[in-house]
Amino acid sequence: MPKMKTKRGAAKRFRVRASGSVKRAQAFKRHILTKKTTKNKRQLRGTMEVHASDVVAVKAMLPYA
Repeated sequence: MPKMKTKRGAAKRFRVRASGSVKRAQAFKRHILTKKTTKNKRQLRGTMEVHASDVVAVKAMLPYA
């Protein structure tokens, strides 16, 4: 069997933690920031956990993570 390929777009967006959960960056922080409040932008910093319903799909895109 050939090696499975990693989806490179997913590899750049997600990291699998040692516990098995998947972390992701917050969305809505790239552009059109002038109309967003400072509080809103501050709360979009950091990382979040991928929702449980999406974890299986993300892990399928990252076979060796």
